[in-house]
Amino acid sequence: MSTRDVSTADDPIIESREQLIAPMAAGEKPKRDWRIGTEHEKLVFKRSDYRAPSYAEPCGIHDILMKMQEFGWRPVVENGKVIAMAGDDGTVSLEPAGQLELSGAPLVNLHQTCAETGRHLTQVKDIGEDCGVGFLGLGMWPDKTREELPVMPKGRYDIMMRHMPKVGNLGLDMMLRTCTIQVNLDYSSEADMAKKFRTGLALQPLATALFANSPFTEGKPNGYLSYRSHIWSDTDPHRTGMLPFVFEDGFGYERWADYMLDVPMYFVFRDGKYIDAAGMSFRDFLRGELPALPGEKPTQSDWWDHLSTAFPEVRLKSFLEMRGADGGPWSRICALPAFWVGLLYDDTALDAAWDVVKHWTMEEREALRNGVPKTALHTPIPGGGTLQDLAKEVLAISRKGLTARAQLNASGDNETGFLETLDEIVSTGKVPAQRLLDMYHGEWAGDVSRVYKYSF
Repeated sequence: MSTRDVSTADDPIIESREQLIAPMAAGEKPKRDWRIGTEHEKLVFKRSDYRAPSYAEPCGIHDILMKMQEFGWRPVVENGKVIAMAGDDGTVSLEPAGQLELSGAPLVNLHQTCAETGRHLTQVKDIGEDCGVGFLGLGMWPDKTREELPVMPKGRYDIMMRHMPKVGNLGLDMMLRTCTIQVNLDYSSEADMAKKFRTGLALQPLATALFANSPFTEGKPNGYLSYRSHIWSDTDPHRTGMLPFVFEDGFGYERWADYMLDVPMYFVFRDGKYIDAAGMSFRDFLRGELPALPGEKPTQSDWWDHLSTAFPEVRLKSFLEMRGADGGPWSRICALPAFWVGLLYDDTALDAAWDVVKHWTMEEREALRNGVPKTALHTPIPGGGTLQDLAKEVLAISRKGLTARAQLNASGDNETGFLETLDEIVSTGKVPAQRLLDMYHGEWAGDVSRVYKYSF
C-alpha cells in the first residue's frame, strides 16, 4: 500500500475533468522508456517461537527498519513513527500487521529486477540474523489468528480497519494476514493502456493459479490453494473484482476516472494526519461537500491518494499494476515480472495473448476468477481444457516476447531463464500450495509450523 509522510507543498485544487485524468495520461511513455517495478511482501516472524513481532519491542519492526540504515536506507516518518525506509532500490514499507514490502525502483530489465530482489533479501536476512527474526514467502500467515497479529502505527490503517468489517467479511484478513507479489508496467498511449489492461485482467486468474501459495489458515488446510485470492472476493465489492467496464468499447482514462469517483473514500491527508472519510464520496468532495472537510475541495494529491484505494485484479494509476499473485520465495519474485513483461512489453506477444482471451465473455472470465482459488491450474477454461493447457500456450508467448526484447546480462543470457520456475509448475500441474499440502500430509505429519524452516 502507498506510503506518504508529508503534504505536497504545491498542490493545485482540482477544478476540471482534465485534472482527474492527468495522472493516467502522464503515465504515457515511449517504448524506450518503459520500466519494470516489482513489489513483494514478506511475513516477519521471531525464530524462537514463530510469533509476529510488534512494532516497538526490542528487535521488532521499528528496529528492523532502522537497521536498514546500515545499507544506505533513509527513514520515512509519520506522526513521529518510522513507517518506511527510502533508498536507491525503492521503498521498504509496512503492511498493516508488519509484513515487510519492497516497492522496487523502476528498472530497465529483469536482470536488474532480480539483482534488486537479491540485494534486498540479503540485507533483511543479515538484519534477521542480528535480531533473531526470519522472513517467510507465503500468500498468507499459515497459523496466526487476527488477534495474534500486531497492527502497525500508520494512520490510514486505523481508518481502513474500522471500515472493512462494514463492507465485507474478510477485509481484515486481507490487511493483516496476506502477502503478494505484483509488477508495475508502463504504456505508450491510452489505446496501449486499454489493450494491456484487458489482456492482463483476463489472464490474471492464470497468474493467481501459477503463484497459488496460501493453503493454510490457523494451522490447518483451508480448502483453497490461494486463500489470499479468495479473501479478495469478500473484502469490499465497491473496490475489487474483474471490472466488466474495462472490456467495453471506449474504455480509457475517462472511464477509469468515473469508476474511481464511484469508489468510496477512505481518508483525506492533511497536516501530516489522516482524516477519516470512510464511505464518503469523492464526487461530494469535488463539490466542496465532503462531511469530513466541509467547504474544502480536493487537491491533486487527494486524487492521487484516492487512486491507491481501489483493489481490483489490475489497477491503473500512472502505470498498470498486475495484482493477482500470492507471495513467494526469491525465484517466484523474479518469475512474476518475467511472465507479464514477456506478454505485455512486446507488440507481437501482446497481440497473441489478447487473441487467446478476447473471445471470452464476462461470465466466463468471472467463472475462471471464482474457480481458481480452489482448483488453480485444474480450473476449466472457456472452449474446453484447463488452465494448465492455457498456461503452456501463454508461457510460450511470454518466452517469445522476452526473447524479442533481447535484454542480455553480462553472460549473454536473455530474460527467458526467469520463467523456468513456472515451466516446472506447468509441466507437473502442481502449484506451490499443492507442494506445501503434500509436505503437510507427509513429512510434516500435520505440523504446519514446519513451514518456517522454508523461510528466505
